[in-house]
Amino acid sequence: MLTEPAPADLDLLLLIRHVERTVLRLFAEGLVSGTTHTCLGQEYVPVALQPLLRPDDWVFSNHRGHGHYLARFDDPHGLLAEITGRRGAVCHGVGGSQHLLRDRYLSTGVQGQSLPVAAGVALRLRDAEPGRLAVAYVGDGSWGEGAVYEALNIAALWQLPLLVVVEHNGIAQSTPTHRHLAGSIAARAAAFGIRHVPVDSVDLAAIRRQLRSDLDAVRERPAPLVVEFHTTRLGPHSKGDDTRDADHLARLHENDWLRQYAAAFPDLVRQADERQRDRVAAASEDVLRRPPVTGEDS
Repeated sequence: MLTEPAPADLDLLLLIRHVERTVLRLFAEGLVSGTTHTCLGQEYVPVALQPLLRPDDWVFSNHRGHGHYLARFDDPHGLLAEITGRRGAVCHGVGGSQHLLRDRYLSTGVQGQSLPVAAGVALRLRDAEPGRLAVAYVGDGSWGEGAVYEALNIAALWQLPLLVVVEHNGIAQSTPTHRHLAGSIAARAAAFGIRHVPVDSVDLAAIRRQLRSDLDAVRERPAPLVVEFHTTRLGPHSKGDDTRDADHLARLHENDWLRQYAAAFPDLVRQADERQRDRVAAASEDVLRRPPVTGEDS
């Protein structure tokens, strides 16, 4: 049984959902250059973690990072402006969908690249800012990158306050996990003596109860921690390139966190959905009225 969510949590979940839907629509309309990767189905992961993190923690995101950014900053205008290259963009339009820098938040489109950088930042935090975390989001597909293991090795040897959040959605671009990942992520963490915590719930309150003491322990007695969310990617890998069959996608949608919450709390979800749909529509309209960024804006 799901715990009744706070209105602010539902608002944030549905803000991310509507921004991602809007991004796909804008791409289809030719208003987004380059590529874009949405986190449809995975929105609850950064929302669950948001109150467990502090403003002075570092967050390292990846190519599928819009939800991570919005959970951190609640800034649909800046994100949509960045993705569409309009005035007011968080990185003046030069980062686009995948490469964002704001305060102690950094995202990259290169698989596994964030972990060595996060380990380096965690080293500084351990020595200069005790109690702070370096948080790195990776997917199951990143576990084929050598840099991931080099970073984990150093993090374990040097006892760094590094939180690795794995969004294991069962597919890397178009390749199912069982076709590219031998063994398990838990066993790979164990090989370095790193603690691994699996998360199978979409219940925000339950996830926070499960993880709060683990994150507190990393702050108090620095050591890396791998938290693996078993989640679902409802949308395409990027844009509209989804190669999964319709029956499989239908089964995934049946287990969507939004469907589960709507069944348990229909009025709360309906009200939040209306608020955030209107908010994102207004933000999109505002951003598209702005002029494109130019070299003088950077």
